[in-house]
Formats: sequence, structure tokens, C-alpha cells
Amino acid sequence: MDGAVESREEWTLLLWTGFAVLVPVLITLWCSFQRPKRKVQLKDLFRKSKHGWHYTDLFNKPTYCCVCAQPILQGAFCDCCGVCADEQCIPRADITLACKEIMAPLRADGSFNHHWVRGNVPLASYCSVCKQQCGTQPKLCDYRCVWCQATVHDDCKMALSSEGQCDMGEFHSVIIPPQYLHQVNNLRRRHPDEYCKLAVACGSVWSPLLVLANTRSGNNMGEVLLGEFRTRLNPVQVFDLSDITPAKALQLCTLLPPGGACVLVCGGDGTVGWVLDAIDAMKLKGQDQFIPRVTILPLGTGNDLSNSLGWGSGYAGEIPVEQLIRNIMEAELVKMDRWKVQVVSKGNYFRKPKVLSMNNYFSVGPDALMALNFHAHREKTPSFFSSRIINKAVYFLYGTKDCLVQECKDLDKRVELELDGEQVALPSLEGIIVCNVGYWGGGCRLWEGMGDEPYPPTRLDDGLLEVVGVFGSFHCAQIQVKLANPVRLGQAHTVRLVLKSSRMPMQVDGEPWAQGPCTITITHKTQALMLYHSAEQTDDEESSPSNHKTKKDLTVDLLCVFSFLT
Repeated sequence: MDGAVESREEWTLLLWTGFAVLVPVLITLWCSFQRPKRKVQLKDLFRKSKHGWHYTDLFNKPTYCCVCAQPILQGAFCDCCGVCADEQCIPRADITLACKEIMAPLRADGSFNHHWVRGNVPLASYCSVCKQQCGTQPKLCDYRCVWCQATVHDDCKMALSSEGQCDMGEFHSVIIPPQYLHQVNNLRRRHPDEYCKLAVACGSVWSPLLVLANTRSGNNMGEVLLGEFRTRLNPVQVFDLSDITPAKALQLCTLLPPGGACVLVCGGDGTVGWVLDAIDAMKLKGQDQFIPRVTILPLGTGNDLSNSLGWGSGYAGEIPVEQLIRNIMEAELVKMDRWKVQVVSKGNYFRKPKVLSMNNYFSVGPDALMALNFHAHREKTPSFFSSRIINKAVYFLYGTKDCLVQECKDLDKRVELELDGEQVALPSLEGIIVCNVGYWGGGCRLWEGMGDEPYPPTRLDDGLLEVVGVFGSFHCAQIQVKLANPVRLGQAHTVRLVLKSSRMPMQVDGEPWAQGPCTITITHKTQALMLYHSAEQTDDEESSPSNHKTKKDLTVDLLCVFSFLT
């Protein structure tokens, strides 16, 4: 009898255990099947909506639905106007809450309305009327204007003396007002003179900012930045380069006063080159007067061009977007040389030569080999290379491997180098680097060097290229940590390099390829209008000597460890 009772209890325990295990599994499977269906429904809803909806499973701060006023943990938010809604309220928010209008007429008295959105005001924001902090109550309260970013309390909103008159706020000089585009759209004759007349109402220092972001660059900051800039600018000024090409995005410049636009490129050096090529195409179309100035927000791995222009070696969100815009407004205009790299393969003289544009540098040898190996592996597993730190670590591993293999040795026997028509006698090198900018290899001042033989700084607009040689990957590592100088081969207006035999790795601005016997000619192409941020400290030499020593020792130790592992 006792045995039967124990057996029944064991079976009961087993059944409850199975039930406790299976039910969560079944619920999880059901949710996993429902999630794609829900995502398809939301995607369809988002596509038809006038809002720029983005769904999130968890808001990063206390958030309230702008429709039902209830606190929400997950839901959708509009990155243009800041409206938030839970999943059930999204259709209603589409109907009742208007988003930013990219085109809108002026009022009869010539003023422009505030566009207020209630609740979820930015942290540490203050009321424009009473100067007290807003958004302190745990409920949907207070208002924010989506254009001038002014915030007011519920009670203070009624007391505004200039109710309805929006001046676009601190960044009015870089925003394209909706009324300007409305007036341009109604013009019978679209001509630069007409644009200048319309721009008078926007102020004497009006210089619209266009934002072109590559969401695939570096540490995947592009998506976040797109939303940040859409919030502060007119959404028509912000472009995702995964959806639209730079050539099409830059056509907005042709609807603005000549020479008034500025373009912020959020991406790596390759993205900047892509945009500059599109600007050159505008010149070929006869749109020279609409050429914009270009500035950079570095999201790539190397970012040598950004470093040379004073915008730093990488951006990871440490500077608020508002401060970025202020820095752009205060930057000075400089000209930068751009170069044409022509590659004529041996035996294919009747074929069209390969022509590339160069902004930073051209190289043949170990650094190009590292870039080629990195590029090949990134093409196979792009998701792995989503962090700037991982990318640099992979570069470092490939460089350490080449220290042992030395695939590029005896380069001096394989190539001939001419500078302005004069042949240069080469020492026993493994690599040759032709530089246009001051920085190389992710932040190293290559030409100026260090120690007892510093050279004068390079210029971006002198029409000269600096040509140096390296003895191998280990020599490159020594140069980067300021333990050695490169072999300076000279400066020239025209560089000609002949690869006589075998295949060698080459790169232009980080875009590598393997090249057989050929003749490479580098000549001046044009000049680009760039913005230089002189206040940014980008040179490692501005740090204390003790910090330099620690950094050098650490890098050398790491190099030894990786060499041993390889």
C-alpha cells in the first residue's frame, strides 16, 4: 500500500515537473512565432505613417505614452518629433498627433508657429518662462517645441508672451525652415537669385547643414546620430546613405543659395571619399556654384582625414550633438588637395586604365596587406567587425603575422619609383606610402616624425605629396608608437611607380586590392572645400611625457605577446 502511494506521488511530481518545464517552452515558442507576424504588421504601419517610428523593447528613461498618458517600458518613438506611444496607441497617435512638417506656409503675420509635443521632455531641461526644471513630475507633463527645442511647464505655456512665434532656437542658422521649402516649391522660376531673396528672411549667417550618415561605419553609431539630427534639424536635411546615394542627397544643395550649404559626413574615410566624389560629379554637371563645404564626424576605424582636419580620431557619443553643431558653426574653411590614381596593368595598354580618387594616401606593402586581409574577412563575417576596437585588434594581429612571414620583402627589387620625373634609388624596403594628409595608420604623424630629425608639418593645400618607405610591419608598429621614423624618400607634385614583377597588395584610402605588374601614376585632380576645427586637440604629443612612455611600453609588450602567439 505504501509503495503504491509513493509511486503515485512520484508520478504526480514527474507530471508537475514536466508541466513546469514544458509550459514556459511552449509560451516562448508561441511568442517567437508571433513576433515576426507582429514585426511585419508594425513595419507596414510604420511605412504608411508620417512619423519616423522606431520600435524599442525597453526605453532608456521613464517614458509615458503621448496618447493614453500611461507609463510604458516598450513601444515606439518618433525620432523626428519625439512622440512616444505604446503598441496599441500607435494607430491613434498617427491620426491625432502631427509630426514635423518639412514644408509649411507662414502665418498671415509672417511668423512661424511653435510645434508643441507634450511630455517626455529631455532630462535637465528648463522652462523658458519661469526658468525652473521641467519634467520632474512622474506623469505625462510639460511641453517641448520640436523646432526651437524650448520647454515650458503646463501652466507656463499659457503665459508665453510670444505665443506661437518660433525662432528655431539656437541652431536657426543651420536649419532649413519649412516655410523656405514651401516658398521654393511655389517659385515659378527656380534660379539662384530667387533662392538668395528667400534666404534673406532666414538671417545673414544662414548656412544650412546637411547630414549624410553611413549606418554601417565603425561602431554602428550612425543609426543613433540620424535620430539625434532629425530631432534638432528639419528631417529633410538628414540622409541615410544606406537608402540614398550621396549624389541624390546633394541635390538639395541646388535648392539653396549658392555656396551656403555645409555637409556633415558621419562615417569613415571611405564614406568621406564617396561624398567628395559625388561633389566632383556636381562640378561636371555645371553645378559649381552650389558646391557645399564638407566636415566630418569620424565613425570609421582609421579616420586619418578627420584627424588631420581637427575632428578627432573617432566618435563614440562622448560629445552631445548640440556641441557638435556648435563646433561646425565655429569651424574655419580650408582647401584640401585631391589626387587621381591611375593604374595601367602591364600588357593591357589598350584597355581603359583603372582610375581612383585619393584623399589620404596610397600605399604598397605591409600596411596594404593588412588592409587586404582585414577587408577579406570583413566581407565574410561583417557582423563581427562592428566595433572600432575589434577592427584595430584584427589589424594588429595581421601586422604581427606579417612580421614573421614578410610577404612584401625585396620590394626595392620589384618596383621603380619616380618623383616629378626623377628616379629615386630605393633602400631595402618592404613598403612605400604616398601621403596627402598629416595622419596615417589611425593617428600617426608619418612625415613629421620624432626625435632629433623632425620635419615641418605637411599642408593639405600645397599641391605636394609626401613619399616615405618602411622596412616592414614591425617598423610600421615602431613608427606608430613613436619609436622610429620612416624612410623619407621626398616630396613631389607627380608620383610614378612601376611594379615590374609579381603581385603586390595595394590600397587607396583603406580600399585594398592585389595588383599584378603595372604602372601607377598619381597626379593632382582638384581641391575640396573642407571645414577645419582648430580647437580640437588631436595630436598625442599634447599629452604628458609620462603618458607617452606608458603607452609605448604597453604597445611594445602587446606586440611581443601577439608575435609569440602567432
